[in-house]
Amino acid sequence: MSSNVGLTTPRGSGTSGYVQRNLSNLRPRDNSFSPYPTDSLKYRQRQPNAEILEHDRLRQIEVQVFELRDKLEDEEVEEDEIEAQTEALRRKLLNSTDGDSGRGDGKGKKGLKVHQVHELAKAKIEESERLRRALGIREDYEEGAHWKRGEERLKEGIPEANNDDGGRGLKKERW
Repeated sequence: MSSNVGLTTPRGSGTSGYVQRNLSNLRPRDNSFSPYPTDSLKYRQRQPNAEILEHDRLRQIEVQVFELRDKLEDEEVEEDEIEAQTEALRRKLLNSTDGDSGRGDGKGKKGLKVHQVHELAKAKIEESERLRRALGIREDYEEGAHWKRGEERLKEGIPEANNDDGGRGLKKERW
């Protein structure tokens, strides 16, 4: 073997002694990491698709109407009476849930399943809004804004440190 690389002798090792480079070794990247979040890394709440929410609401209404129709057909009610009752139920449900999510259970996110992503997103936005109002957080609040204000104050204070106050950054009072 050359340059003291690998096995001194391949005897007894079950290998041929051929040395290969480790291609699975990950080298650190040269990109510098900034601990401060940039605009692209900021958390953005996923907005629900209004068309999908409306479609799901109408679908739930039609499921209830179909269940009523099926029940009435099992009871052998006349077709005209079935049409009248199902149309009345459809109008009632459309008017009662107009603009709502159609759940009406008051459970928020707990009544939703994992695959209902748009309903979950809407519930999360409503929950965040309730929490914001309960804690008294302004609508225009930006996360981390206090650090930016502190940095701005620090930058403004640096030129003032060049006064004749010994570098303490104190402002002179004028009488």
